[in-house]
Amino acid sequence: MQEYIEVEFRSGRLGYYQNTQNLPLKPEELIIVEVERGEDIAQIVHLSISEKELDAQQTGKGYGIRRIATQEDIDKMRNLPSEEEKAATIFVDILQRYPFAMKLIETIYQFDGNKLTFFFTADGRIDFRVFVRELANVFRTRIELHQTTGRDEAKRLGGFGMCGVQYCCGSFLKRFNQVTIKMAKDQNLAGNLSKISGPCGRLLCCLNFEEDFYLEESRDYPIPGTCVELKGKKVYVFKTDILNKRVHLSDENQAVTDIDLEAFKKLKVLTVPEIEIC
Repeated sequence: MQEYIEVEFRSGRLGYYQNTQNLPLKPEELIIVEVERGEDIAQIVHLSISEKELDAQQTGKGYGIRRIATQEDIDKMRNLPSEEEKAATIFVDILQRYPFAMKLIETIYQFDGNKLTFFFTADGRIDFRVFVRELANVFRTRIELHQTTGRDEAKRLGGFGMCGVQYCCGSFLKRFNQVTIKMAKDQNLAGNLSKISGPCGRLLCCLNFEEDFYLEESRDYPIPGTCVELKGKKVYVFKTDILNKRVHLSDENQAVTDIDLEAFKKLKVLTVPEIEIC
């Protein structure tokens, strides 16, 4: 079975195609591919994706690659933003006649002009069927309105995170992975959620990147609540600092002491707390 290539469309959507024509494809090359309604231009992301790695619902499977993009195709693609800007202006003008509020994020024409997609955000669900019919009459093409989330909006608009680097979702991150409160707790970062949330209002994606490291390193650290003897006194583990290799201890008067991990391992353990398995 021939492997698939992974491509990214101008809308950010991913697709998967087989190179049945054995074209001399290269990473990051632009190609013209078949889509549900006509053809579109896409950029190659990966040249070797096995069928087992694909989800059955991923788009692109069953369609073919038309050709490697020519200079004429590339010139046409470069003219699309000006057409999309005009379409966005018309969209906003028509929207003013309707009672609902929508924030237009991005406008994308399919390469062959057979589809025009408007990405927007809005509070709650909106019945925009009449609005779509009017847009279709104006633009004379298939119209799609796609309501996006905060993360999608951040990816499309771009920007820089608190680390000073471009948003992960706007640069290399192609898929959003689930980021949970448990990850924040594993990394001792659950105290102030506003400090570990991105501009999209969701937990930072980098928590997911670092989770495996913290889980691996935490195996060498005591369980919070463990009772040990320090200088003849009973103290309890209430926090571990994996990055600095420190263990924070508290006595019955809530006086806090921190020691390094190697020193902690030499202490006498008095009790180990029971762990509740969720």
